[in-house]
Amino acid sequence: MGPDDFEHRYAQINGIRMHYVQAGSGQQLVVLLHGFPECWYSWRHQIPALAEQYTVVAPDMRGYNETEKPKHGYELNVLVADIAALIGHLGRERAVVVGHDWGGAIAWSLAISQPALVERLVILNAPHPGCFGPGSGLSLRQLVRSWYILAFQVPLLPELLLRAGDFWLLKRLFHGQIATSPHFSEADARFMLQAIARPGALPAAITYYRRGLRFNGGIFKGTGLRVQMPTLLIWAEDDAYLGKELTEKTGTFVPDLRIQYIEHCSHWVQQERPELVNRWVSAFLKEEKYG
Repeated sequence: MGPDDFEHRYAQINGIRMHYVQAGSGQQLVVLLHGFPECWYSWRHQIPALAEQYTVVAPDMRGYNETEKPKHGYELNVLVADIAALIGHLGRERAVVVGHDWGGAIAWSLAISQPALVERLVILNAPHPGCFGPGSGLSLRQLVRSWYILAFQVPLLPELLLRAGDFWLLKRLFHGQIATSPHFSEADARFMLQAIARPGALPAAITYYRRGLRFNGGIFKGTGLRVQMPTLLIWAEDDAYLGKELTEKTGTFVPDLRIQYIEHCSHWVQQERPELVNRWVSAFLKEEKYG
């Protein structure tokens, strides 16, 4: 399915105009949150599969693709409030929240700070805040993997480098995926690059790292970073940016946790191995046996 094969909608929420794709008409709501440097389209394989039983919504996050790109509002508490407002806009009190990469960080944070909104939680290659944040004891190997986070703190230079050569570095970012997976085509990569090339999108995406990682508005105060709802963590083991060791202490914060590892799979897990991800997510939502 291409971008035009989905139903596109817009909502005025939390002070911004948000674009999202919606499918299905099930009683339960499933919200899919993408990461950097992607957009709603990273869930193109999950949307139709989940829409058979659920109402599925995949937004462009604040600053991305067709969603409004304000100069402000990239602190973690604001990003979390965006998703809470979207759930309310859709007339729901609770949702199953699924997040990958930055979308996973926001999903974790929503589940911790506003647990009444999250029925079940699914995370793909995004570490729990207690396993990645300050004081979590990151290994030297992980610190090396995370070099780009420090680089993104430099003003203007990251934007210039990522735009250089017609977004050559971002093309390289997706290259391994294109080369190894039949589920990620040149056309898919082109759509992703067009989305991040929209005016204001790249600076907004980088601002997530400059503001979202440093300022959270105190949303975790008094929570102990605990996640109370059933949680599925899917982790691709060949992630070049986030090591498998980041999952080891997750159970300390998440009592009702299932972890599924995928060998020989990169960071872009839901696009590279969609059948497996879809099967595991579906089984988790129905509490069926894994396999």
